[in-house]
Amino acid sequence: MSASPDGIIPRTPPRPDHVDYSGEGLTEGEVPAAPFALVTSWVDAARARQVDRGDVPEPLSFAVATVDEQGRPDVRTVLMRFLDARGPGFVTSLESAKSRQLAATPFVAATLTWPSMFRAIRFRGRAERIGGEEIDAYFAERPRGSQLSAWVSHQSAPIDGRERLERAWTEVESRYEGRDVPRPEHWGGWRIVCDEVEAWAGRSNRLHDRFRWSRGGEGGLDEPAAWRVERLQP
Repeated sequence: MSASPDGIIPRTPPRPDHVDYSGEGLTEGEVPAAPFALVTSWVDAARARQVDRGDVPEPLSFAVATVDEQGRPDVRTVLMRFLDARGPGFVTSLESAKSRQLAATPFVAATLTWPSMFRAIRFRGRAERIGGEEIDAYFAERPRGSQLSAWVSHQSAPIDGRERLERAWTEVESRYEGRDVPRPEHWGGWRIVCDEVEAWAGRSNRLHDRFRWSRGGEGGLDEPAAWRVERLQP
């Protein structure tokens, strides 16, 4: 085997420990005509499992994928903060990289993954801004520290050190001492209006269960007439 240019010989990584998935699986009889009931059931189960067993530390952890102006994919983990029949949603700075990307190209994909439960849900569709009144109501419920940090951070912008960030925090904390923290205009949210939803349930011998709902008409995630559902091979 020839050495690489820097003199390091390429090596095959060691084989990871094999995990034979032992999830409950998913049958046709458990799959509703529209995805919303299953999505909410699985989210509720993940949150309950974290309370009972502590092995789902962030049940609302949400990997969101966008594309930049050159068509290159970008992905990051946020928290799902909205879920209703209109679709899942998250909050962020409207000046962040993901917000700029969504404003330019609104197509988006996202995944909820619960490894300890051998379950995942995928969403694909278009991103739409969440309305101001809905965002205001959510912002008012956030912990005060989270409200203050929305004013402090210019998300995704470079900074020359943490000290500068902490000074900004002190200034903002002093500014709003003894009064409510308003929502910054640059802080908002996005909702995924789904065209596809897929549920994945890990099974033994990699014979996983996969079901995909594809949009076939107008309507929310809870309207059967809007969706076609089919089983996919693993």
